Amino acid sequence: MATVNSNAPVMSQDLLNAVNPKKPKAVEGSVEADTDKFMTLLVTQLKNQDPMNPLDNAQITSQLAQLSTVTGVNKLNTTMETLKSSYQGSEGLQAANLIGHGVLVDGNGVTLAGGKGIMGVHMATPADKVQLIITDPKTGKDVQTIDLGKQVAGTVPVAWDGVVDPTKLDAAGKPIALKDGNYLIRIVAERGGEVLKDARALSFDTVASVTTSAKDGVKLNLPSRGVVAMSDVKQIL
Repeated sequence: MATVNSNAPVMSQDLLNAVNPKKPKAVEGSVEADTDKFMTLLVTQLKNQDPMNPLDNAQITSQLAQLSTVTGVNKLNTTMETLKSSYQGSEGLQAANLIGHGVLVDGNGVTLAGGKGIMGVHMATPADKVQLIITDPKTGKDVQTIDLGKQVAGTVPVAWDGVVDPTKLDAAGKPIALKDGNYLIRIVAERGGEVLKDARALSFDTVASVTTSAKDGVKLNLPSRGVVAMSDVKQIL
């Protein structure tokens, strides 16, 4: 006769928990959390439905379709946020490489130092004639006009030595240049005899540092111009 062992070993609760781990709670606001809420409501609705008037397949299919749509939108939002973070990270590395480099940004001034100055012109549309006019801010008088001739759309860097008339020489036989300092610049551009309003003067500055944030993105810190966005840079020198 077979003997039945009534003292069979009992599995511990810890072992059962290890074999059947609980599903971790979804983060509030995540796709998984929204899905769990929707399914909980649907199951509750099915449990408490009127037996005499149950939900038909069309209603259930419609609600599942809504769940699929909401889930898809949430996943798309999550993907876009991930791409945005990745782009900002890439833009931040690119911006960091600009530290110590010169850039041209919108501005109306040029600094002459040691007989050297850098400025530029940004043309949104082509022009038949472009002039860059330099003004002494102390006197308000124009001290030099640089004729850039015909220009296509784009950015044109301009190097300036401060020499107004190369035929005028000093005692050492060198061309006489304007004194070092800050000067104002403006652009006059024409096409077909009409003055263009989309030509802008550009000032030179050097990237001192870079600031990044989730809210404002990547910003460049310029000693003279202050904080500018990467999109404000018209040319890197």
